[in-house]
Amino acid sequence: MDRNDSGALLSGERLIYAITAPLSTSIILANLVIILGIAWNRQLHNTPNYLFLSLLVADLCTGAALPFIPLMGLNRELSSGSCLVAHFFPNFLFLAFLFNLVMVHYERYICIVDPLRYSNLWMHRSFPLALLAVWAPPLVYASLPAFGWNNWTGTDWNLTAPWSCSPNKTTCCSYRRVFPNAFIYLEVYGLVLPAILAIAGMTGRVLWITRGQLKDICRLHRSLERGGQASDSEHRLNLRYARCVVVVSMTFLACWVPQLIYMHVCIAFLISDTRWSSTTHIALSCTGIGSMAVVPLVLGLANRQYTEPAYTLLKKLRDRWCKGRRRRGPSEETVGNV
Repeated sequence: MDRNDSGALLSGERLIYAITAPLSTSIILANLVIILGIAWNRQLHNTPNYLFLSLLVADLCTGAALPFIPLMGLNRELSSGSCLVAHFFPNFLFLAFLFNLVMVHYERYICIVDPLRYSNLWMHRSFPLALLAVWAPPLVYASLPAFGWNNWTGTDWNLTAPWSCSPNKTTCCSYRRVFPNAFIYLEVYGLVLPAILAIAGMTGRVLWITRGQLKDICRLHRSLERGGQASDSEHRLNLRYARCVVVVSMTFLACWVPQLIYMHVCIAFLISDTRWSSTTHIALSCTGIGSMAVVPLVLGLANRQYTEPAYTLLKKLRDRWCKGRRRRGPSEETVGNV
């Protein structure tokens, strides 16, 4: 690797760490707060919260691996074994996070759509099987390049690389050498995109059912009160539902659209087989993965049961600090008078 390439690689790594370090730290700390809140409250020790706890663990690991995901787009000089590991773990954690997220959405979707069948769900009867279903398939799929489905000896792996390695290609680590095009297409259009569409479909269906139930409540209000005129309570219910739709829609757009843009831009450049700006790649990958990792935090921080232990602890610390200041105040005045 020449001096210009090494300088470009170093500047790319600095940009990645500058973007991902604060985001990764925030994701890890927020997940720890919610995890400790669930562990502290024994009333939350049930299968639905265990599934959500598994999602939080996956999200925490994704937050920890966040700086390494954009690094997969850079060419680095690593041995074949180190290169496979550097691509295996981030991809496995990302897929495990996605599978856990779909499972949590599905469990809550059934709770609303079919409450009579909710208690008899297979994941409630056998939680270890549900845990296996969200962690084993990502592990198997992410391991396929290590078992031979890779492009390590291919001749076209270096066509779209942002930077070149040394002439000894056996030491050059690139995602083009680890992931064949078919592997990338299958992951994007066979796993990631269907999962995002499933989450969007379940969320839309829940909002539609909620709208129908709200109409029934309003109709019942009218029949009991004023026979056809909308009351203030109905207006409040409609306003609350409208706010809910706006919040859900904006959250979905903010958390998923960057990831969708990043995936399709990557596929477009992969198909065209052309080079593209490393800065653009870094910005899109960090934004896409980071915004998607925020989804469990939105679900967790919106639940007061999960955050109440942290809130109680902060309140105690604040009260103790205020009492300490009050005690120091009179003592300082007494010393001043003397």
